[in-house]
Amino acid sequence: MTKPRLSRRRLLRGAVAGGAALAAGGLLGGCTARQDARRLATDDRWRQFAGTTLNFISENTAPTAAIAADLAPFTELTGIRVNIVTLELSALVQKVALDLASGQAQYQVIYADPYQVLAPYSKGLVDLRELAADPTLPGEVADFADFVPVQLDATGRFGTEDKVFALPYDSPTMIWQYRADLFDKHHDRMAADLGFDPTPGDDTTWEQYLAIARWFNDNTDDVRYGTGHQAKQHDSLMCDFSNVLWAHGGDYFANGFEVGRIGAVEPGRCLLAEDRAIEAAAFYQRLLSVADPASRTWDWDGLGAAFRAGRIAMCPNWHEYAANNEAVLPGRVGYARLPRGPRRSANIFGGTGIGISANTLPNERGAAWLFVNWATARDVQLRNLQSEAGGGTPTRTSVYELPEVRAAEQRPSAMPNMLTAGAVRQAWKPENAGLRPKIPMWNECDTAIYTQLSRMLVGDATPEEAMRETAERIDRITARGWVAAG
Repeated sequence: MTKPRLSRRRLLRGAVAGGAALAAGGLLGGCTARQDARRLATDDRWRQFAGTTLNFISENTAPTAAIAADLAPFTELTGIRVNIVTLELSALVQKVALDLASGQAQYQVIYADPYQVLAPYSKGLVDLRELAADPTLPGEVADFADFVPVQLDATGRFGTEDKVFALPYDSPTMIWQYRADLFDKHHDRMAADLGFDPTPGDDTTWEQYLAIARWFNDNTDDVRYGTGHQAKQHDSLMCDFSNVLWAHGGDYFANGFEVGRIGAVEPGRCLLAEDRAIEAAAFYQRLLSVADPASRTWDWDGLGAAFRAGRIAMCPNWHEYAANNEAVLPGRVGYARLPRGPRRSANIFGGTGIGISANTLPNERGAAWLFVNWATARDVQLRNLQSEAGGGTPTRTSVYELPEVRAAEQRPSAMPNMLTAGAVRQAWKPENAGLRPKIPMWNECDTAIYTQLSRMLVGDATPEEAMRETAERIDRITARGWVAAG
């Protein structure tokens, strides 16, 4: 049986922190006089910064766990040593903000969360196209086309298409995960009772999803509830609701896809008080009324654990939980794009890129580029996918075209995350992608959204009241952001 692989969010907390990466050497001192890395006279473009030490600060994620366990090939290739420091995201954001403001570069390579690092601090990051265009360094701008387009935009750009501040590093995407064995077992009864084919497919709607969930509640003891959700008063609640919001044709701001794809300092008036958003909130309230009541205590980890424990028949969750699903429920889980709403299917993308601090000195910057280039290279992404230390899902299209990766999309699979490939390919199409607003003040907006949704779910606010209050709060938050940016 395939060993369990560590999945996307927080399951790796503490697994890498201070571990193998720090064994390569302590962090560079912040109080000493700054000296640039030494550049060697050599024809080997990968060895010109041999002897340099870099510091990479990252959230605790599957790709970083795999990279930390696989640093030896990079050091052998380049002669560069890399210290990896992993933190919970909010702590990472604080350290990155302080480091960028200091004018120093204690951390040369940065896990640039699109909403908490890239959007507010893009001016503190290097335009990677400049390094890719440097003939003295490996890599080239044309190679950026190998990244999944929506991922390169969402994780790498801010304010303009003319610059790339980070390369796509991980790609968690929310999809429909369901007990295929139970759907098969009850298929005929469900179809007869519901009046439609319950098998998850491109035409399945959210209303049908709700009906399926209710059917499991009322007609079988195989699971306690038909569906579960990550509806804790937390970022996870915003993510879970956003799929429904977009599917109903609602959005946070006008031209929402572009605000998510490229980003904006001034996104305009919040649209949550409009009819489509209120309709989405009302449907979400109905959906949660038939879901496992414990949903209001779960983030993505709690939801994933409940699904693996056989408590629920289906759920929307990040696709990289497939590895854990297959370890506990081998061959019994199916994966599909999320259902359609009145307007479309929407599948929230939660990926992040890695970039380089603009405080780096010239040679240090070149060394950092070697690492960023290597860490997102095709061969490294393939090794990460196969890694027993974790590993994420590739962000390069060429990896998905490799024969061994194609083969892993079917069971038995040595790369269980690839069992979701059909679903995520659909989810990454622009018409199906869900991109939250990439704006400098998003963290505060996120808090406003999940706070009001929580009030709605416990009955302290109607859907209309929750959406209107959220819109008013977001407008106040973004107005402050525009003033600060100006």
